[in-house]
Amino acid sequence: MQQQSQIVLGGREQSESLLQTHKVLRNTYFLLSLTLAFSAVVAYISMSLNLPYPGIIVMLVGFYGLLFLTNALANSAAGILAVFAFTGFLGYTIGPILNAYVGAGLGDAIVLALGGTAATFFACSAYVLTTKKDMSFLSGMMFALFIVLLIGMVANIFLKMPALQVAMSGLFVLFSAAGILFETSNIIHGGETNYIRATVSLFVSIYNLFISLLNLLGIFRGDD
Repeated sequence: MQQQSQIVLGGREQSESLLQTHKVLRNTYFLLSLTLAFSAVVAYISMSLNLPYPGIIVMLVGFYGLLFLTNALANSAAGILAVFAFTGFLGYTIGPILNAYVGAGLGDAIVLALGGTAATFFACSAYVLTTKKDMSFLSGMMFALFIVLLIGMVANIFLKMPALQVAMSGLFVLFSAAGILFETSNIIHGGETNYIRATVSLFVSIYNLFISLLNLLGIFRGDD
């Protein structure tokens, strides 16, 4: 009798855990879709007004400051506003970049980068959601890639070598794809229970993926 009770309780806990995971995943994708749409609108406004690209100091302070704020407020309703502030800021930074590509006659590169970003995100997400594979093993590789990218970004400030830019963009594509795989797996396996943090993580991966693909396409198209 006691064993049967334990089985029933275990099944109930597993069912509740599964429902919670589905809720986090559903809320994450819903908020992600809203923030992507909002960021796109802000980017369009930024392009229309021909706003300048923020300097490196403003970019770093805005990015990490709003990221810290979002994570600090992730467990409150104010976290939603922080998410939109963060993604809106990144949308603003995209506007001047897109204007530069359009002005250089590389508008088709933007379309290809958008298509490549969407295809990569859906492919990575679908793989994890259908296979239910645990991607936690990627954490070590991602940490190593992060260190390499950090060193590469510092070196690129001084060297400004086209080959280094290509290598950095390629590594960012891998890093971003791994981030989508890792975060999606983290959600479905209960490692991430806060949909605001999950949304921000996926958004940053999508942002970096788009910018990296755009940079690669711009470099190769510019050599034609």
